[in-house]
Amino acid sequence: MGSATRGALVGTRAALAQLGRAELQVAEDLLAVARVVGSSSQLRSALIDAEADDAQKRTLVESVFGAKITADAVTLVTAAATRRWSTGDDFIGGLEDLGYRVASESAAEGVQIDAELFAFERAVASDAELELALGSKLSPLPPKLALVDRLLAGKASPQTVAIVRHLVQQPRGRRIGELLRHAASVVADQRGFDVATVTTAVPLSADQLARLAQGLVAQAGRRVRFDTIVDPALIGGVRVQIGDDVIDGSVASRLSELRQKLAG
Repeated sequence: MGSATRGALVGTRAALAQLGRAELQVAEDLLAVARVVGSSSQLRSALIDAEADDAQKRTLVESVFGAKITADAVTLVTAAATRRWSTGDDFIGGLEDLGYRVASESAAEGVQIDAELFAFERAVASDAELELALGSKLSPLPPKLALVDRLLAGKASPQTVAIVRHLVQQPRGRRIGELLRHAASVVADQRGFDVATVTTAVPLSADQLARLAQGLVAQAGRRVRFDTIVDPALIGGVRVQIGDDVIDGSVASRLSELRQKLAG
């Protein structure tokens, strides 16, 4: 991620904070705009054109989207378009970031969208046929969306359904599992905490989780929620991932490093 994009994300998130609590429709509008921008290189180039001033960007956003999306969504898309982005793909990612955060803000109290997304990611990861059905470029889109609706109906919040439907429609070259984990981490960040994916060969006890939590909170400087996975292939030890940071103390990892050293 370039420095321009990092600055742009700070700016768009500040715009969201000024807007206050938004509705799910605003999140759906933002994600729909991200898909439109993703499908049009001409529009994408115009919206991130460094030579165009803010007034021109605002006029363009209103002329293309003004009659199709909510006023709050227009405000946020304009806020994104008037920032500097390192690449067009980063701009799309910025719109998605806003959409996920608005979805988080629109959820009812007690609804844990990040947990729902992680649960769906685990279901996909454990079923190769399901992963192929949702992620294959050869599969037509309507059956994919129907599958998402069927799997999540009555089991997940409308916010989670909206996010997953978007990810299926616009994967941007990434695997569905990666997309779900990223969206969950953004939602968690909006709620003020990090999500640590903890993978062990056997389940951790409550006391072990408490000690691990204490150490990670001290390191991260904010609240941490655990998403635990049991994978016997690790043999022993623990693997922790928070965002892009990975702490791999598993036996399998150490054995792999040893084999590489012996082979080298």
